[in-house]
Amino acid sequence: MTTTSYRAEGTHLLADLSGIAPALLTDCAAIEALLRAAALAAGATILHSHFHAFGPGQGVTGVVLLAESHISIHTWPEQHFAAADVFMCGASQPALALAVLQAALAPARCDVRTVRRQASADAVPA
Repeated sequence: MTTTSYRAEGTHLLADLSGIAPALLTDCAAIEALLRAAALAAGATILHSHFHAFGPGQGVTGVVLLAESHISIHTWPEQHFAAADVFMCGASQPALALAVLQAALAPARCDVRTVRRQASADAVPA
């Protein structure tokens, strides 16, 4: 058995996707398949996923848990909006995951905030 260790650091992309066709934001199975495809495109390892649809024509919320962290999404079809969260560490590439989401959802606007996540060296006991 091979053990891989990861440093406590990663890249966290917070994406606000606006101007999306509402029909793309209501299909729970399609959104789950999209996030799983995004994870694979980024080189991440999928552990589990869970998604919930709030009813016909309503939004979806869900998460794909990764060995490298997670991808989540919350959709508001009535506002043509989705909020996506892509957090990955190790050799995975979160920007590739976000590119898959953007290509499929075709938002009119995508505002992305990038946060580097890492442990402070002085926070680790000697």
